[in-house]
Order: sequence, then structure tokens, then C-alpha cells
Amino acid sequence: MDDRENQVIVHKGYTVSYNKDTRLPNWVAYELTDVEVNGTCKRNSRFFPDPDAKGRQADNDDYRNTGWDKGHIAPAGDMKWDEQAMLESCYFTNICPQNHNLNGGDWRSLEEKCRDYARQYGSVYIAAGPFIGEAKNGVIGRNLVKVPDAFYKVLLVCKEGKYEGVGFYFENVAGHKPLSVYVKTIDEIEAMTGIDFFFTLPDKLENEVESVVNDEIWF
Repeated sequence: MDDRENQVIVHKGYTVSYNKDTRLPNWVAYELTDVEVNGTCKRNSRFFPDPDAKGRQADNDDYRNTGWDKGHIAPAGDMKWDEQAMLESCYFTNICPQNHNLNGGDWRSLEEKCRDYARQYGSVYIAAGPFIGEAKNGVIGRNLVKVPDAFYKVLLVCKEGKYEGVGFYFENVAGHKPLSVYVKTIDEIEAMTGIDFFFTLPDKLENEVESVVNDEIWF
């Protein structure tokens, strides 16, 4: 991890590295299981400040009339297994300004695909977040919330005792494309973000998993 602001907060359904300077998460990480995707908790449509976060946060007024969606990084749809997890998914530490078409389109398609992976492989490890880059979209609101240039998501599954990984990278713009268009190796996402995602794996295994994408696993 580089020297960006990094407050790690552990919630029931996910862990977040919160950046009070950008008012965004650096990353959000969690495991989604085949049992959890069958949860029945009602979706929460309200957003709240994170009571565990130190420093300035975004609020609802920051997004009002901006044209940007409040985009979940850990989606509410992955937290239907527990009411507290659902509530915490709507903390502003898990939210980013996101293009409306992306939020309800290709990004959502990947969220749904992740649930399919959880059902198919028993669980999927997910890490995701915004990419600030040149910050060409500026800021919104009185809290000066950075608008990401792009978003990333990296996934890890285990099939028959073998780990497989993949990365995805989405510009923060409208579009409707096959998910395969957004694919990157995890190594490529790490180079862009400066984040080492699956460092708990043995080095040899980590290098193998993060350097290639096995299309037979993901598509």
C-alpha cells in the first residue's frame, strides 16, 4: 500500500479502507458465499455516515442534483443475508459517485455475475474500489467528494483445489459492452492502483493466479 490515507474498518459484511482525503474507499473486500446469495433481507435504500470512520465523509447533499449515482462498492445485493450487513452497505465509506448508466448497467452485470460465481464455486473473494487517476471529473458537494475516473474489481475463486483470479476495469462513463471487454489480469489492476490484493497467498501461487486469466473459469 502506498502513502494514501488509509483507515481500515471492519464491518459485518465487508472490510473497507477509507480515505478521508478523497471521501471514498481505497478498497472494499469481502467473501461472498453460496449461502449468502440466497439471503432475503429487504434492500435498504437510505444512506448514512459510517459511525466508525474518523474524519470528513460524504453526505446525501453532496450528491443532490449532480447527475452522479451513489454507487455501492460492496453491493447491497450481496448483503441480503443479514440486516446489519445490509445497513452497513449503505454507509458513505462504501459509496462513490458513479455514472448512472454504468451503475445500473455493466457494473451491475458484474455484481450479478459475482453471485453466479459464488453459487458455482461455493464462494468468491472480492476486492473493489475507485480509481482516481487524473481526477478529471473533479469533485462534488460541500464535502469535495472526488469523482473517480474509473472502478476496478478483482475476484478469486477455488475450483477443485486450484485458485483462479481475474480483474475488471471500468471507466466511469456510460456504455454497454460484454464483460470480457473490461477484463484485466490482477497484476494489471495492481499496477494501476498500487494495491497488493491477495498477498496472503504463497508467493508462487499468488504470481500464478495474478498473472493470467483463465477464460474457461470466468466466461
